[in-house]
Amino acid sequence: MATTTATMRAPATPIAARPSQSLWSNAWWKLRHDRLTIFAFCVLVVFALLSAAAPLFSEYVFHYRFEQQDLLHTYEKPQLANLAYLLGSDEIGRSQVVRLLYGGQVSLAVGFVAALMNLTVGVTIGLTAGYFRGLIDDAVTFVITTLNGIPQLYLLLIIAALWKPGTFTLIVVIGLLNWTGITLFVRGQTFALREREFVTAARTIGARDRRIMFRHILPNVLPLIFVLAAIDIGAIILLESALSFLGLGIVPPTPSWGNMLTNAVSYFVRAWWLVVSPGVMIFLTVLCLYLIGDGLRDALDPRLKTH
Repeated sequence: MATTTATMRAPATPIAARPSQSLWSNAWWKLRHDRLTIFAFCVLVVFALLSAAAPLFSEYVFHYRFEQQDLLHTYEKPQLANLAYLLGSDEIGRSQVVRLLYGGQVSLAVGFVAALMNLTVGVTIGLTAGYFRGLIDDAVTFVITTLNGIPQLYLLLIIAALWKPGTFTLIVVIGLLNWTGITLFVRGQTFALREREFVTAARTIGARDRRIMFRHILPNVLPLIFVLAAIDIGAIILLESALSFLGLGIVPPTPSWGNMLTNAVSYFVRAWWLVVSPGVMIFLTVLCLYLIGDGLRDALDPRLKTH
């Protein structure tokens, strides 16, 4: 009599999936696993720390002030013999590396603070106009159409005539004039989102308008807002360069990456290295901001599944 032996196998243990959590918990988990975004963020932090420590580098490493001139060492080529001329010197003998560090303070401050103002004003007005519609939306549309219809250069010339150009003035002007694009984007997204089922459900259970706007609609708009913010900061840094060329931005001798680049273009044939350093800093800063914005978009998008 044959005996059949059956081998009983234990069922395979399923791989535990990560439990669903809040939007910000999922976003933080995704960011920690996004090496490119983390690398770009670290590079940006290094730039910010170097700029913040510019006075220390100036005094203890380079032994050269950013406004110090030396007419006997104009257009010095980059060298290691004298660290003050690590990136060369300009047409009046000022240290390029020291001015680059101090210029980072101004350029990054203008870019980030003005972009923060743009986001605060633009998102708030866009959410309000898109959600309530009616007369509020008509008024906001009229103001945006009027501002966009006035050449920005004329407004800047009027402001420069009324107030002395400077860092604070430039931040306020850019922050209060460039919010219209973000407002139109948020307004259009709010139009679509306010008719979705989750907004209807929130109204049904008695949620207030402010809670619906900032707890239900805003998280769905945030991913693309971060991308716009990253592009906006880089555009503001470039805008500062153009305004400084016209005398409406950062006034020399205060350095910024924008006016350093604009000034170096005039001497490109004689000292091309003066163009490279501020140009590279602007390029890397804008690139890192774009990569960070793209990573935040992926991390904060509620439609993307977390593995």
